[in-house]
Amino acid sequence: MSKTSPEQNKALVLEAFDTLFNKRDYDAAERFWSNTYIQHSAHIEPGREGLFNLVRSTPSTLRYEHGLILAEGDYVIVHGRFSGTGRPAAWIAADVVRIADGKLAEHWDVLQDEATQTESKSGLPMFGNRFPA
Repeated sequence: MSKTSPEQNKALVLEAFDTLFNKRDYDAAERFWSNTYIQHSAHIEPGREGLFNLVRSTPSTLRYEHGLILAEGDYVIVHGRFSGTGRPAAWIAADVVRIADGKLAEHWDVLQDEATQTESKSGLPMFGNRFPA
């Protein structure tokens, strides 16, 4: 049984992502990620240190913005954008996080390069209500 509400879990994930990806405060980020963190991403080495080391290897321009966020029980799904990665296009992500004992315990993601207006077959942006500059 979950000890936290879906609203508390959403707030935890957003604060954790901001602390790690935007503030790059690794000491503070340790309090959000479990010591036994399980990583399912094809792009990230195992464990909490794998994630932290990936962020350390990215340019200081890395930014994370969240969009839609949903939670049910111990799971949170957040739709976001990772920009300033040094790649030609930002990554649009659907991150799925399992919360246990008040920490991020497990993670899955789906990543896709952000389409420009010219590339978008639908004519709609992939994130937010406008295309990237």
